[in-house]
Amino acid sequence: MVRPPAEPTSPGLDDGPDRTGAGPAPRPVAEPFDAFYRREFPRLLVLARALVGSAFAEDVAQEALMVAYRRWHTIADLRSPAGYVRGICLHKATSMARRRTLERQLLGRILPRTELAADDLPEDSARFWEEVRRLPRRQAQTVALHYALDMPVAEIAEVLSCAEGTVKVHLHRARTALAASLDVGKGDPS
Repeated sequence: MVRPPAEPTSPGLDDGPDRTGAGPAPRPVAEPFDAFYRREFPRLLVLARALVGSAFAEDVAQEALMVAYRRWHTIADLRSPAGYVRGICLHKATSMARRRTLERQLLGRILPRTELAADDLPEDSARFWEEVRRLPRRQAQTVALHYALDMPVAEIAEVLSCAEGTVKVHLHRARTALAASLDVGKGDPS
């Protein structure tokens, strides 16, 4: 059996309407960066504050948004630009925390110990976030996304590029460690 030759195709032919009259689905217009910035900056600031404290949070959030601005033509087309930029923020916060730890170690050798400046948060919150910052990196990131940004497990898994079960394990381990370090559940037996 001889088949008729197929119609020739070229890259430009698929851009027009098909024979049924319905053209290709229109591509959604990317959100302008300034609108994205206004919406996401407060959220990134909360996330960064949870991971590095108030003194450095704005720098971390701004750095994440600078990366997004430089790559906006690519990031805007992603399925979740906000999730991608939150991932950048997590990375910047981790880098900042490492730098601060190194700085403290070096200053500790030179200067006598001094008390760290208190955060803008109430006493209990400041202590909680201080303990969160002492957790292993992924646990701290998971806790910050879950409690500071009120993100569900599925969304956290997407931001961290891991399975939902992994997020649940990180949250469980973080809660256990935080309960121990904050003496949760060890009330006065009177």
